Amino acid sequence: MARVISDACISCGSCAAQCPVEAIAQGDTQYEIDADACIDCGACEAQCPVGAISEG
Repeated sequence: MARVISDACISCGSCAAQCPVEAIAQGDTQYEIDADACIDCGACEAQCPVGAISEG
């Protein structure tokens, strides 16, 4: 299951820089994960400074 980013996201971009498949991009108000591209590796979750990423 793909990871998801909550409203706690501060749009720092740390997660996008760590994604090996480039499944994370800036959305209208925060970063978003493309569920179809996400390989559920967890690299983004470990990088998030505010804990805004979790398993979907």
